[in-house]
Amino acid sequence: MNGAKWQDEPTDYEMLGKLPRKEPLPEPPPQNVMGSLSITAAAADPELLDLPWHIALEQWPEEYLAALPRGISRHIVRFAKLGSSVIAVKETGEHIARHEYHMLRRLQRLDVPCVEPVAVIRDRQTPEGKPLDPVLVTRHLKFSLPYRALFSQMLRKDTLTRLIDAQALLLVRLHLIGFYWGDVSLSNTLFRRDAGAFAAYLVDAETGELYPDLSTGQREYDLEIARVNIAGELMDLLDGGLIDAEVDPVATSERIMDSYRNLWAELTEKESFELGERWRVSARIRRLNELGFDVEEYAIKTTPDGSTIQLQPKVVDAGHHQRRLLRLTGLDAQENQARRLLNDMDSFRADNFPDQDEEIAAHAWVSQVFEPIVRAIPRELSGKLEPAEVVHQVLEHRWYMSEKLDRHVPLAETLQSYIDTVLRHRRDEAAIMLNPDTQTLKLIEADAAREDDDFDDELANDDELANDAEIADDELAGPEATPRAR
Repeated sequence: MNGAKWQDEPTDYEMLGKLPRKEPLPEPPPQNVMGSLSITAAAADPELLDLPWHIALEQWPEEYLAALPRGISRHIVRFAKLGSSVIAVKETGEHIARHEYHMLRRLQRLDVPCVEPVAVIRDRQTPEGKPLDPVLVTRHLKFSLPYRALFSQMLRKDTLTRLIDAQALLLVRLHLIGFYWGDVSLSNTLFRRDAGAFAAYLVDAETGELYPDLSTGQREYDLEIARVNIAGELMDLLDGGLIDAEVDPVATSERIMDSYRNLWAELTEKESFELGERWRVSARIRRLNELGFDVEEYAIKTTPDGSTIQLQPKVVDAGHHQRRLLRLTGLDAQENQARRLLNDMDSFRADNFPDQDEEIAAHAWVSQVFEPIVRAIPRELSGKLEPAEVVHQVLEHRWYMSEKLDRHVPLAETLQSYIDTVLRHRRDEAAIMLNPDTQTLKLIEADAAREDDDFDDELANDDELANDAEIADDELAGPEATPRAR
């Protein structure tokens, strides 16, 4: 070979040689890089940065999820852990997310029952650079349930009535401040227990708008949307066997129209009466107070001959009993809860401190009634219900026990009976499964699949929710559980 020396073909592509050079493969991106995010938030919450925003919401790893019952939504929605709290994350368009975030903030400033907005997160992308939809982040409303969770087992017709009355009251409150909802439904509402009734909270505000005042046409259109949507939701429940077969979905949905119109008329319509019936001014204001509203201003006009008086409330604010309870005791409760606690406080004052100032008697009631009840609840049961609801239910339980035993039942005896026979058997309405088991995760995945399947399937049955529903419908409804919006 004439002394020729052949060199081996290069196998290292970084070396020059006879083989064609190949471009080196790019370094794989880190798996937890979120890219350049844009976050709009009312308050700094650094723990938001720990969530996997570089992953599509429907694919979030289970270790980030909190297993809570979800309602129906046209968007992908997940509950996630954020430090010691829980947030709801909804993927949507940027304009919708920003609009809903700012709308919820305005509603909160107006003291309307709604979920708390946390942040809007934009410019999300996968590690490969694929853009992801923006998300709206809201705070999970503790002790609340979507209506489908309440109906995961068949409930009585009275419970359905109370839900619709609560929805009507929420709609009246929104319309009073000039808010047009545009998508009124049970699915867009969360419900919290309120001394035998329910308190409704707005969840979805993406179609809402605030105006100085609403026209009759705007209010009636919102009401018609509510009637149609609720009828459809009740038909869905009826098909799933979750409401009594005797319930007429269409006729029941029309109850919201009657309930709304009666309440709206009581709050806003003029009232005429004879000059000698001036006591009716105070009577009208008392009726409004009993409905949970304050009248800060009203207009009185007399006819030219002075024989007739016209009265019309000018400023009507919801939360009359809440504000009185907060002023006297510092306790923050739902409206019906506050009404129930104030009734017991007034009875306590009449029995023990008839000559004392109202504030002094209220302080004594807190230290001798409210606080002993709350302290007596075992730690492992403290997440079952919020404290105001527990105290209300203990007071109702004592009323039933006293009636059954035909004697006065001491508070200590009532507490022990309530804890053993009622509280231990309730589902944990504040519990958050921070480490969901396999079965729970399967339910979460199944629920997500149903969202993509026109939402026709029902939520999985839950025996604990059924027991909770039976209690709410029977013993714990109490004699004062009549709906507010009649």
